[in-house]
Amino acid sequence: MAQLVKLLDYVSRYENDLSHYPTQYIRLKNSQWKRMKTQWEHGADLSGWRQTPEETEEQTEEGKWYSPLFRLFGNRKEGSIELEQDETDQDEQDDIDVLDFNPNIIYNPKNEEQLRKLYLDQLFHFQLKWASSTMMEKSNLDASFMRDSLLRSFTQQLPDSYLLFYYPILKVKKAPVELDILLITPIECLCITVLEGENAAAFIGEGDRFWTKKYGDKESRVLNPLIGLNRMEKIVSGVFAAQEIDFPIRKLVISRNGYIDYPGVPFDTDIIDRKTYEGWFGSLRKSTVPMKFNQFKAAQSILDMGQTTAVSRLFDEQIEQEQTDTNE
Repeated sequence: MAQLVKLLDYVSRYENDLSHYPTQYIRLKNSQWKRMKTQWEHGADLSGWRQTPEETEEQTEEGKWYSPLFRLFGNRKEGSIELEQDETDQDEQDDIDVLDFNPNIIYNPKNEEQLRKLYLDQLFHFQLKWASSTMMEKSNLDASFMRDSLLRSFTQQLPDSYLLFYYPILKVKKAPVELDILLITPIECLCITVLEGENAAAFIGEGDRFWTKKYGDKESRVLNPLIGLNRMEKIVSGVFAAQEIDFPIRKLVISRNGYIDYPGVPFDTDIIDRKTYEGWFGSLRKSTVPMKFNQFKAAQSILDMGQTTAVSRLFDEQIEQEQTDTNE
C-alpha cells in the first residue's frame, strides 16, 4: 500500500517524523496481517493481542533503543545514513498510538483473497486517520475520501515504498496553493492531473485554455489540464532546487474511464487514458525498488512547504464535553 503522507491541508502523522513512520507503518501492516490471518486460519481469539514496542524496535549493544528506520536528518557519514536515537516522550506516545490498529474479522471470509480485502479496507481507514491526526491534533476529515476510488486504489495497490501527496495545499510566497496529486516513488516524483467524467467520455486537446469533452451527442468545454499540471511541476521543481535536491520529475495526465486525444502533447508529459491506464498502473505496482535517501529528501521538502489546518484534541474534547453537559 502506498503511504498517504499528506491529504489536503490536514495534519499528518508523517509531519512529526518522516524518517520514522514509513518503516513503522510497514512493520505494523505486516504484523497485523499475520495476526489477522492466524485468527482466520485457526479461530484463535486475538482480540487482546497487541504489538509491543519490543517487536518494532531493535536494541543496540549499549542497551539503548533505536528506531529501525533510516534517520535521515541526524548525523551522517558521506555515502551512508546513520541511525539516530528515538528518545522523546512524544515519540513513545506516538508508538503506543500507532499500535492501536487492530483489524477485526467482522464477517467470515470464504478465502484468503476475501480476508485480505477485508484487512486492506480496514487499513485504508487507518491510513486516513494517520493522514488527518496526531496524538495532539486532528483535522476534520471529509467523509468523501472514504469513498474516493482513486485514492483507495493508489493506497491499496501500489508498493509500500511509494509516498503519496493527495491534493496537498502548499504555502507558496505566503499564499496557499492547492496542487493535484504527487506520487514520490524511490526513483522519481510523478506530478499527476486527473481528467475524468462520464464513462467513455472523450477529451480532445485543441486549445491553450480549454479542451473539448464529448460524451455521446453532447459537447462541453473543460479547462486545459496542462495549465494546472505545468504550474504544479514548476512549484515542485522550485522547491527541489531551493533545497538542492536532484530528483527527476515527470508529468502525467490520467483518465481511468475516458479517452484523451491530444496530438500536440509536449515531450515532457505523458498521457494515460482508458486504453493505457491498466498497463501503466500495473508497471507501477510491479516496482520492487526500496525507499531511497533522495526520495525522503524530496518528500520532506514538500512536507516543509505544506499548510496545516488542525485543532487541538484537548480543545475538541473539551467542546464535546461542554456540549454533553449542556444537553444534560
